[in-house]
Amino acid sequence: MAGNTITKPSDLSCTPSRAARELGLKRGEFDLAVHLGRIRTAPDEGGGGRRVSRAEIDRLRTADGFPETLLESVKTVGTTDGAALMEVTSARFTRFARLGLVVPVRFYVNRYRAVVWLYLAEELRQFAADKNHTSLLNGRTPEGLRDQLQAGLDLRPRNWRGRHLGFLLRQADGPWERAGALAALLDPVQIAEIVQDPYERAHLNRFRPDPPAHGAPGSPAAHIAERIMTAEDPDEISWLRADLTQVLDEARRHRPAPRPTAELTAPRPTAQPAVPRPTAEPAGSPPTAEPVGPPPILTEHPPEPAPESAPEPERSRGMMGWLRRRNA
Repeated sequence: MAGNTITKPSDLSCTPSRAARELGLKRGEFDLAVHLGRIRTAPDEGGGGRRVSRAEIDRLRTADGFPETLLESVKTVGTTDGAALMEVTSARFTRFARLGLVVPVRFYVNRYRAVVWLYLAEELRQFAADKNHTSLLNGRTPEGLRDQLQAGLDLRPRNWRGRHLGFLLRQADGPWERAGALAALLDPVQIAEIVQDPYERAHLNRFRPDPPAHGAPGSPAAHIAERIMTAEDPDEISWLRADLTQVLDEARRHRPAPRPTAELTAPRPTAQPAVPRPTAEPAGSPPTAEPVGPPPILTEHPPEPAPESAPEPERSRGMMGWLRRRNA
């Protein structure tokens, strides 16, 4: 009967893999859509990661132009395709990216250990359609921007970090999670200066997300990804430290970091060495030899007579009497 039907939490939401299949997305496209906030997720109450509600899937499936609109919103292109989309040369497109005029949304490290930046095709089309950018697209690069490029300016890593931090903060469910998101962009040395308490620092590290997976841990690609993830510019480090300090104050008021209990921290009494107990000798075993003392002194005098022995017990006198009577 319908009144007896029990609705399970799993019936109201699904895993990311299943949601991607139902929305017609590859897993990488789905992750990017979540990253951009196009698909809303919620934490799993059972602690199994994030899930997508059935209501969210229905909302996306009933949107106008589904699935083409959703697919187009997560389409990414590299430098060559991005330049063709904006109808500029690859060199000019690279200058735009280094100046921060177009912001990468993803990156990967190719087999030559070179960083390949990816951009949203939708954003590039919007940039090219803006009439305020006509001189940049067709004319010479302004002198001030040329000077910055000649000085080695490259805002691609920093702009990607800012975009990635926005994604991490959207996924954060509490102040400790937000503090972990900010700490993810700082070097461990910077974190140690801000969070000097070791227990608190260990608790913060539990909420610090890892860099995006690129290659096996410890590989050159992984080191490159870690370097891109870490803030380098002094002003960027300064505002990250300030924000982390502020969020940590909120996290401490919300829920202090756990510490060892008094029972665990109290010193334990020093164990005294155990004194071995004497053990009974098994039946039939030879008697234990006594320590040998100095040899007896021999003299010419006869030995002293032995002291009179104590009377025999009652049982011994009875036995001797019986033997006498038998021999009589």
